[in-house]
Amino acid sequence: MKKIIFTEKAPAPIGPYNQAVLSGNTLYASGQIAINPESGELIKDNINDETNQVMKNIAAILEAADMTFENVVKSTIFIMDMNNFGAINTVYGSYFNEKTAPARETVQVACLPKNVNVEISIIAVQ
Repeated sequence: MKKIIFTEKAPAPIGPYNQAVLSGNTLYASGQIAINPESGELIKDNINDETNQVMKNIAAILEAADMTFENVVKSTIFIMDMNNFGAINTVYGSYFNEKTAPARETVQVACLPKNVNVEISIIAVQ
């Protein structure tokens, strides 16, 4: 059985998908981009602010599922330019305890929705 997770504190889906789905005790969160849910504006001023907004959106989804970043067991980072890896990694890492950080892959892609620079998805377990 699955439960749809939705919060107004994260951007509404822009297609036929949900912010996250809880199946049993596992949360599958859709990829998040740097849309400010309050204004609907895309944050692309710099890669640090963009990545921080992505992580805030993920935090809101985790909170809606009664979880935190400590529950995250897997993440995927999609980036447009591997030259931004260091900055993205620094912001991303600030949300996790390094000793209990999740498994992860980072992939450079040709294009992302709305031409953003970074998109991150997660899987979390209660």
